[in-house]
Amino acid sequence: MRIAVPYDNGNIFQHFGRTETFGIYDVEDGKIVRKTLFNSDGIGHGALAGLLEENSIDVLICGGIGGGAQAALENRGIELCAGASGNADEAVEAYLRGELENTGSNCDHHHGEGHECSEHEDGHCGHGEGHEEGCCGHHGGDHDCDCGKENEAGSGNAEEAGDAITGPNVGKTCRTHYRGTFNDGTQFDSSYDRGEPLEFVCGAGMMIRGFDRAVANMKVGEIVDVHLMPEEAYGEKDPEAIFTVDIAQMPGAENVEAGQRVFLQNRFGQPVPVLVAEKTETTITFDANHEMAGKELNFRIELVEVK
Repeated sequence: MRIAVPYDNGNIFQHFGRTETFGIYDVEDGKIVRKTLFNSDGIGHGALAGLLEENSIDVLICGGIGGGAQAALENRGIELCAGASGNADEAVEAYLRGELENTGSNCDHHHGEGHECSEHEDGHCGHGEGHEEGCCGHHGGDHDCDCGKENEAGSGNAEEAGDAITGPNVGKTCRTHYRGTFNDGTQFDSSYDRGEPLEFVCGAGMMIRGFDRAVANMKVGEIVDVHLMPEEAYGEKDPEAIFTVDIAQMPGAENVEAGQRVFLQNRFGQPVPVLVAEKTETTITFDANHEMAGKELNFRIELVEVK
């Protein structure tokens, strides 16, 4: 059996139609025997089902997914388990135990007149292989969420990050162990804890830029410690990504609370996960910044293998 998961910083990327990286899990006798990552090469949601079929995928575990994509998967005989969130590895394990249910999450939630606000669980945040919670730009009077101004931290390519990444490992498949911590020493992610190195193509935009840059010049067996400023990680927080709307305009908003993460829909019909930053009796304030935006990150990286 082969299981695919839209991959987002070790978590389930919530926008199937915009998936840049898939985690592929090969399963034998109910156990994961191999995990790899591959890039979708930027193809649209209409072709993703075909891409999964070409890679012999039997099951797709994902977050939000549109009706058209669901139909395309069904036509190709690919089982769907939608509405999942949080750590990708744990979701696959839960599926194999029969504990993961398909909620049919169809990405139809929009903030604005006549639309709804949909809850989802707040998942663990790791470091960088595709974490892309679209950072919304200006919000006009119709309350559309304009995600043309994205936070490219997840693909490792913040616009202001500077020159191209160079080094002997660029373009090669690298396997690394890593441990990520904040400046106070708190750990936010670790491949050591999962017992398996992370595999990615160096310089392909699958990692945050600072991580890619460090690995590009490492030798197999080498261990390096790097400190990343926000511009080399998930970028600075954008104040325009914080916006307030009337609860009356959003059926379902009365059921969420400050601190929760919910899905809104942008003008292209794509779901955007946002944080409920504040809620009053009449208004609700959302923060569409990446949850790691503005943070300095530290990594201990061990290069295990280069293919």
